[in-house]
Amino acid sequence: MVGKPISKLDDDAFTRIRIIWMNGQELDSLRTKQVALRMNMEARVPIAQLMRVEQHQATTINWLIGADHSPLETTIAYEQVAIEVTASVAQLEPDPYLAQGYRYALLEDFDHLYRYSALLDRLEGKDSNNITQGYTDIVPGRPTLYHHRAAEHELLEPYGPDAALATKLHALSLTGGEYQTHDYYMNIGPIFADPLARQLYAEIASVESQHIQHYGSMLNPRESIWKSCSCAKPPRSGTTRRAWSRRRNPRIKAIWERFLDHELGHLQLAMQLFKDLEKRDPAEVLGDGTLPPFIQYQSQREFIRKVVETEVPLRKDGTQFVDEAMEGKSSLDYRSTVNAAGSPSETVSATYHWTPGTELMREPKGKATA
Repeated sequence: MVGKPISKLDDDAFTRIRIIWMNGQELDSLRTKQVALRMNMEARVPIAQLMRVEQHQATTINWLIGADHSPLETTIAYEQVAIEVTASVAQLEPDPYLAQGYRYALLEDFDHLYRYSALLDRLEGKDSNNITQGYTDIVPGRPTLYHHRAAEHELLEPYGPDAALATKLHALSLTGGEYQTHDYYMNIGPIFADPLARQLYAEIASVESQHIQHYGSMLNPRESIWKSCSCAKPPRSGTTRRAWSRRRNPRIKAIWERFLDHELGHLQLAMQLFKDLEKRDPAEVLGDGTLPPFIQYQSQREFIRKVVETEVPLRKDGTQFVDEAMEGKSSLDYRSTVNAAGSPSETVSATYHWTPGTELMREPKGKATA
């Protein structure tokens, strides 16, 4: 399970993006099955067996991130994952309302990348582009200062029983991805000695918790846990297939190929459990078995720039997207309380402006460039 990790500088950024994204899917599958395990006496053994395999898959995947990545550099990578994957999903989502929901949260993860890039410059004197490798712009989005919303304004209208398979898969996948990011920030935030770093991780972890609610509320709450388990398998099979088919590292490709075989086997077991426990045909959930278009693991720069230009002012009022002047009052009250002593994300970037190669080009104070 513990093999040779990727190289921070020699491997392509999208190899790392696939690794982080796939690990999030494995962990969310484990989380979902833990709930199912507590609620189903008849299925305890097959659930436990699936969980054991998925634990080993998650270990194999997550341990591909090497020690040449500092915790803060890995944070930069997590935000790049959120940006590029969410941008692709936003373009693939057939439901216009939910597509808006993806674009809305995308603008916030996009801003998080900028704030963490400022922190990386402050603490380690590094250019975050060493991680993003030019695929993702490092500029502000919707300022993190405005991300704090009252809980009732974080929810969305869930998809209905007749939603397209793509809609179900997107919501499940993004919820899992945000869970991973939130948990990572909650775990590593306290390890920093710098007070501002600790505050920034606390601030953005709170927003990531909101994003879990945001994406999770897209799921139909009337669906059974077994329907969720059955739906969870196709996105992981499809994501694994996409990661395998567009590989840049042959060694990593072999891992995706092996895990694709695992996931196809897991899907068969999940469908059988659905038949046995729900007494229903999995085709009710999966249709004819045709997977929708896969997430595109490539730079989404032009799409993101258009979203930044047009949608930064949007806010939430209940489950609706509105102009900033119409934002729900309880969010304004909540935000004023959270930001009463200032905003770490504003402080960390107050004197920061990303320029290429900063750690190589910056001259010591008082010295002119020859």
